[in-house]
This record gives sequence, structure tokens and C-alpha cells, in this order.
Amino acid sequence: MPRPTIDDVASLAGVSIKTVSRVVNHEPNVRGLTRDKVEKAIAQLDYRPNPSARNLASHRARLIVLVYDDPSAYEVPSSGYIINMQEGALKACRTAGFELLIHPCNYRNKNVGKELTELIGQVRPAGIIVAAPLSNMSSIVRTIGATDTPCVRLSTGSGSAREYTIGTNDREISAEMTRYLASLGHQRIAFVMGNRQHKAVGNRYEGYKDGLEQSGLPYSEELVAEGDNSIGSGERCADDLLRRSPRPTAIFAANDDMAAGVLRTANRLGISVPEELSIAGCDDIALAQQVYPALTTIRQPLSAMSELASLALVNSARGNPQKPGLDVVPGTIQIRGSTAPAPE
Repeated sequence: MPRPTIDDVASLAGVSIKTVSRVVNHEPNVRGLTRDKVEKAIAQLDYRPNPSARNLASHRARLIVLVYDDPSAYEVPSSGYIINMQEGALKACRTAGFELLIHPCNYRNKNVGKELTELIGQVRPAGIIVAAPLSNMSSIVRTIGATDTPCVRLSTGSGSAREYTIGTNDREISAEMTRYLASLGHQRIAFVMGNRQHKAVGNRYEGYKDGLEQSGLPYSEELVAEGDNSIGSGERCADDLLRRSPRPTAIFAANDDMAAGVLRTANRLGISVPEELSIAGCDDIALAQQVYPALTTIRQPLSAMSELASLALVNSARGNPQKPGLDVVPGTIQIRGSTAPAPE
């Protein structure tokens, strides 16, 4: 029978891993009723804390680790998404006198959990920020929790009863973007979907469908193409969509990299943007304003989200841990030159 873990205790007691850790380490600020539930679960499971994990927790460095999926593992897009995350985390760490370690990894690697465990053992961070899609993988979250290392998830959608999560309103803001395109008179609005492993992609897709319904427009599978979040996949999807008859007059891509790929294909096919085709993206990375015409897009508050995550971990290291739950930082629409009224 496998040895019970701190995650098992948290599940049985109905509390967060951090709460179990505070009880095990005899820390204050745990309500009596909660402490009793945890101690009862410990006794029931015959849980014995890992001595090395406890030693790790008591000798943490003034260091925050930002873990994200490395897109270069399959195709290199622009680095704007990652740079935006780094900016906010770095700002918070510098202000607090902490260091920031950036750790890219490949979520498709079956040994990624082992990789993170070894990293934690080597650098002994005060906390870890985990970006999507890694933050949506329960096995990764459990692996980090087993080391008793404070963790903040950057993830769209719902939060967790065990970890602090910072998310954004992907579905709602994607519906708003679709409604905006419809308000310009576009009736054939296509959608370029990204990698389905990313939870945000699914939420943006659902938002696209919501926006169509709210605008009184029918949904059609022939107007949806699936990419992989890269510029190249945006090109390939656009090549398919723009050769259909009648072709769409607007294309909404699930990120700016793919939107830039759509723009590149439109230019190659001699389709004028925005006169003949409107293009919208998502994330508002630097690339969105470097292409011509500049992309209408959804500004994702990545810098603000990572800054908030870093502050939470700094406060945790100073004895003020963040309660589990979800904080939502809303995105906003940035209207630029790539969208215009539908052609007559």
C-alpha cells in the first residue's frame, strides 16, 4: 500500500495542503476546529511527514520560481506571452528583495513532475508560480504540493479549494470580441483555435460561440480551424479558411501569434486587411503592435497576474499565506487597425 501523502491528508480533511503543513509544523493561525480535522485525518491515515520536505520548508531561499511551458519544444512562436509574465513577477520580486528564477519545461514530457521535484530540491524556493497549461495538470500541482512548497496557479476558469489561483475572464471577453466583430456587420466570423491542452483555448472557443449566439449569428463548424498556438499554424488555418466559398470576412484567433499568421496568409493571397478581411487576436503581446496593420486584440493582464502571484508568495514567505481561492483579473479589448466594417 502506498505511503499516504500530504495531499491525501488535505483531501480527507477538506483543507488546503498549506493548512496541513501549518498543522504539522505547529504553526499558529489555524482555527481549532480546522486543526482538529487535520489531526484526525493524520491519525486515520497514519500519515508521517517527509523529514526532507520539512527541512526544505525551513530553509527556503529568497527566491520565486516561474514555471511555464516552453513552446520551443515544438515550434517557436514570438516570446511576448512569456515576456509579459516575467515582467510582472520580476517587478514584485525586485521590490521585495527576492530573486526570480525562470524555468521553462515541456508539459508533454512524462518526466516533468520529476524535473520540478529536483528543481525544488536544488534551489529551495520560497514559492512557485505555475503558468498554464502546467497549472491545469493536477499531477503537477500534487507534485509541487508534496514538497510543501507554496504554489500559485495562473489559470483561466475556476479556482481550487486547495491552492490560490489567479485567472482572467477568457470566456466573457472572447464573447465580447465576437460581438464587436458582429457589430461591424460581419456575419461570417471564423475562429482559429489553439492547442486544446490549454484550458484558456477552450474558454475562448466557448466565448466565441457565446458571442455568435448573443449576436444572432449561427455557429458553423466549417468556420473553425484548429492550430497549435504558433504563427505557422495560424498561416495554415487561414489558408484553409480563406479558400472556402463564401470566405469569412472576419477571423478571430485564440492568440496573437496565430492572428499574425492569419495576417501573413492574407497578405500572401492578396486579401486586403481590414478592407476585405478583419483580423482579431488575443493576449496583446508586443507582436500585436509590430505587425501592419496593428492587431485588434484582447489584452490579457499577464503582467498584473504574475505580479499578484509573486506578491502572494512573498507574503507567504513572511508568514502571511494567501487563502486558497480564485482572483480574477479581467482582460480588455484593444481596437486597432486590423478590424473595420464588413465589406459590402
